[in-house]
Amino acid sequence: MDRVRVLERHELEAFLVLAEELHFGRTAERLRLSQARVSQTISRLERRIGAPLFERTSRRVALTPLGVQLRDDLEPLHREMGEAVARAVAAARGVAGVLRVGFLGAGAGELTSAVLDAFRTANPGCEIQMRETHFADPLGPLRAGEVDVLVTRLPVREPDLTVGPVVLSEPRVLAVPARHRFARRQQVSLEDLARETVFGVTGPAPDYWWDFHVPRFTPSGRPVRRGQDVATFQELLALVAAGQGVSPVAASVERYYARPDIAFVPFDDAPATDVAVVWRTAGATARVRAFAQAAGEAVAANGGPARF
Repeated sequence: MDRVRVLERHELEAFLVLAEELHFGRTAERLRLSQARVSQTISRLERRIGAPLFERTSRRVALTPLGVQLRDDLEPLHREMGEAVARAVAAARGVAGVLRVGFLGAGAGELTSAVLDAFRTANPGCEIQMRETHFADPLGPLRAGEVDVLVTRLPVREPDLTVGPVVLSEPRVLAVPARHRFARRQQVSLEDLARETVFGVTGPAPDYWWDFHVPRFTPSGRPVRRGQDVATFQELLALVAAGQGVSPVAASVERYYARPDIAFVPFDDAPATDVAVVWRTAGATARVRAFAQAAGEAVAANGGPARF
């Protein structure tokens, strides 16, 4: 009992990291300590336990049976302790509770999973509720207070909204009927839209947002003919399949909405479409700020926005 009473947390953390890595160098890097310090810490822990926890040779490090037992006993306790501290910190910061996250499209919902995982890990006391938004009114649920934060496609240029980290960037493709003359081409250009009919939108989406995704003019200034207005993405795809027009879309659409009567042809000159975290500036609660921070950390850990 006396030995257990004097065990220190840094010794247990060193033990658990070494039990995972089985390498003193990598353990030292993770703990930001010297290898000598890690070795000394483990040796001191073994003396207090009263038996070796690791078998060491010049070529390998392995757990002894006692080490395996201690690891299996300590891991859930250590995890629960960390979660308890995180819950206390979240409550003190006002992060505990429910965060309502809106997302636009299946691709954005799946490809932002790293952000959601990072947020849940840092804020276990906060529940996330997801809600899909629609391109006809991408900002409406945020403005109406139905969601607290939005993962949506740019551009967003609204004086009352803050645009946070970009979490996804992907190329654009042109959705055309499977029998369209473009369907067998390797690529198309924005200038090709001058010879086609695209679709308008029913809803309060900002004009600049819709013009970016389906331009009214080609780069050389030629007008792009607008056809029927659409209200939902499924309606858009149905009209494309029926030969009523074509539409620029994000490349991820081909994965999540593939159908045999539509072909997706890459653009060679359209700018990428980005997905970012957006929130009401006046509604920047502790939960919203924590989500934005988690998004920034996930992007940094990935070396930049996710690429499709």
